[in-house]
Amino acid sequence: MALKSTTADSDSGGPLLSKASILNLREEAEQAASGTLWMLALQRLRRDYLTLIAIAILVILFVLSVMAPLITDVLDVSYRKTNVSQAFLKVGAEGHLLGTDDLGRDQLARLLYAGQVSMNIAFSAAFLSLVIGMSMGVIAGYYQGSKYWFVDEGLMWAVTTLNSVPSLFLLIIVAAMLKPSVWSLILVLAFLSWTGTMRFVRGETLALREREYIVSARAIGASDIRIMFFHILPNVFSVIIINLASDIGGFILIESALSFLNLGVRPPTPSWGNMLSDAQSFFTKGVHLVICPGSLIVMTVLCLFLIGDGLRDAFDPQASRKQA
Repeated sequence: MALKSTTADSDSGGPLLSKASILNLREEAEQAASGTLWMLALQRLRRDYLTLIAIAILVILFVLSVMAPLITDVLDVSYRKTNVSQAFLKVGAEGHLLGTDDLGRDQLARLLYAGQVSMNIAFSAAFLSLVIGMSMGVIAGYYQGSKYWFVDEGLMWAVTTLNSVPSLFLLIIVAAMLKPSVWSLILVLAFLSWTGTMRFVRGETLALREREYIVSARAIGASDIRIMFFHILPNVFSVIIINLASDIGGFILIESALSFLNLGVRPPTPSWGNMLSDAQSFFTKGVHLVICPGSLIVMTVLCLFLIGDGLRDAFDPQASRKQA
């Protein structure tokens, strides 16, 4: 009489688990024991269809931008060639799939080449910012409270100083002082955006530097450089990579804003931002000149933020249980 069946307990709201739940937990335990963090994250990511769709769209946009020379040759159009007599052609008119701009340049060709420029700026600036932020963060966190305490104090002073000034205002000042070009814009974005990554990596390093494997590495005579960059940094990289997608989306928006203010990429080099800026005067004559670059900016940034959220869920150790 004291013993009750699993079915009876489950029907009455008892604490026992069903057979399917037990098998599910056992499967998760076996996967966690046999798989690495990256393998488990990949398995979770395969079940996140929204993130997979966002990745597919971003890959398609990237491939189309890279193949811009081939596509323009096949369509026999050019992003530089002007023909005022064909200005403001509508979508699909006279062999121009997305129409032409105020100078008669093919809009599709300009969008593809502008994608190369905008994505190059965003990805390069995000990568450079990631390298600077991770390096400075692990150095500051490792030496905090040691005899080299002044390294952490100096870096944190620099971070506090940069964060005290509004970022867009600082970007406008620095961009106005430099000669406008793609590479100068990359350097400006990377130099002014590494502070967030640095603070996060510093906090993670403060927690990791007292772990047993770090103490063991220090005991056998490993150098500070080896401990920082071969023992601590790999353990925070999986967390930092989650924010990389969101940073890339943010850089695309910043590049568009600076180009819109004529402080970013200057014509005739096309970017989605300066195309949108040039089209604001011709909204009534060619609405497609506004809709096309604006839609690509929104689509790319939205996909990047969705990928960032998907990676955050994939690397969450409790993600599978939350979804269940």
